[in-house]
Amino acid sequence: MATVAELRYYPIKGCAGIAVEQAELTTAGLTHDRAFMVVDEDGVFRSQRRDRALATVRPSVSADGGRLTLEAPGVEALTVPVDTEGPRRPVELFGAPFRGIDQGDAAAAWLSEVLGAHGRLVRVPPEHDRVTDGLVPGTSGYADSCAVHLLSRESLDDYNARTGEPPLAADRFRPNIVVTGWTEPHTEDLARRLTIGGAELAYAKLAVRCAVTLVDQSTGAKAGPEPLRTLARYRRAADGGVVFGAKFAVLRPGTLRVGDELAVADWGPSER
Repeated sequence: MATVAELRYYPIKGCAGIAVEQAELTTAGLTHDRAFMVVDEDGVFRSQRRDRALATVRPSVSADGGRLTLEAPGVEALTVPVDTEGPRRPVELFGAPFRGIDQGDAAAAWLSEVLGAHGRLVRVPPEHDRVTDGLVPGTSGYADSCAVHLLSRESLDDYNARTGEPPLAADRFRPNIVVTGWTEPHTEDLARRLTIGGAELAYAKLAVRCAVTLVDQSTGAKAGPEPLRTLARYRRAADGGVVFGAKFAVLRPGTLRVGDELAVADWGPSER
């Protein structure tokens, strides 16, 4: 029996995640997941691919969603009200145009100091209607693609057994849901429709890994060449990309809890 071992959401795209015992799953993912994004002076999103210091920013959202607190080593914490009604501005995510609500000069100055480069914070507007790709389309906030990234501990254990390096924790791969209890690694590749705690998810695509996996999520330092070096030996997709974990669309929202049983209603072949 597979169960939920970890739940984690990332309020600001590219910044540290928050591990929780319970979370509401909406059609766009776990509540507040990638609801905010840091952009440069042209509105283009900032990522750990270039700005590794994002990993050191630890955001938290108040229970009512009305206040955002930013923390990072060596700087004073900042709490700002969350603006969901202000003017919209154009932003860009992987070349695609979206809109964002600027969260003000105080947040921008704080982030610019931490990053050592211009950064402004934007929030997904209420009318955000992004459609994500994959076998089953869905929606999400400012995530790279789909609403939910799911990874199994069996896949992670299999990777760690191959490296001869200190084992990596799941947070290096920035998943939303970590499950455990499957007999084989990469079973998440095969699950086409599943339920967790009343919520229903549908498989969209494999998770293609990038240079963000080379960043130590606790320090923001580059810690490569792992995991990409080892994953490239046995987890290459047909198009040449390195894949690890799977992305899912949300068919039915619900409450998720650590310990919930995961039931797979439909299986399919791996896209690798």
